[in-house]
Amino acid sequence: MDLKYAEREGGGKAYATRMKALCEGLSSLGAWTRLHYVYPYPHVDDVIPLMAEGKLLPYLDIPFQHASPRIVKLMKRPGAVDKTLERVQRWRAMCPELTLRSTFIVGFPGETEAEFESLLEFLDEAQLDRVGAFAYSPVEGAAANALPDPVPEEVKQERLARFMERQAAISAARLEAKIGSVQRCLVDLLEDGIAVARSSADAPEIDGLVHIQNGEEAALRVGDFVDVEITDSDEHDLFGDAIVRSNAAAIDLKVL
Repeated sequence: MDLKYAEREGGGKAYATRMKALCEGLSSLGAWTRLHYVYPYPHVDDVIPLMAEGKLLPYLDIPFQHASPRIVKLMKRPGAVDKTLERVQRWRAMCPELTLRSTFIVGFPGETEAEFESLLEFLDEAQLDRVGAFAYSPVEGAAANALPDPVPEEVKQERLARFMERQAAISAARLEAKIGSVQRCLVDLLEDGIAVARSSADAPEIDGLVHIQNGEEAALRVGDFVDVEITDSDEHDLFGDAIVRSNAAAIDLKVL
């Protein structure tokens, strides 16, 4: 913004320094590109079509923080919270394969039981794929320290436990719905004949894994992309088998 969106060159092409243009440039690299820490501003709508077209991974990490407009305002966070569900539904209509990750804070100073319940209702309606949550804790120098009506520690922990229990059921159901599907995965590790990989819905180190049971039989290597038929799931991970194609099939594919 301080450069007034001036153009810069990359790969012999000029790109305006705006989110959509930069994402289009990233999509030309032929690599998996995953967007993290994206605040829910209107320009997010512009990059969803790139995901639907396969130019970006269909994945968004958006820190919604809370479902109460009052609490979000107290947090000094951006975003029109009252429009969040509508936008989530619109994004999924544009890109059905979209994975949504978010983070929330429970027990922020002044949070009422009714506002916390509205957060649980938001989880039910939004059906987010991946969610992290934290109980509010004071940070030295933060303006929130001076806010009235701090939530007692035992209430914060009780709300956090209820929140995580609700989301765990949602995440498990969304993973279970993938049983029977075929997911393109990237192999990260080989261990005891099993290949540990990630699908487009799994960011490194923070999301789940895909355990490929026939990794040794399929002669997979770290760095391979492979199609995996999903056969099972739990609260966090998927399990499946690599689809092994014969040489004949590969030759036929080349001929076609």
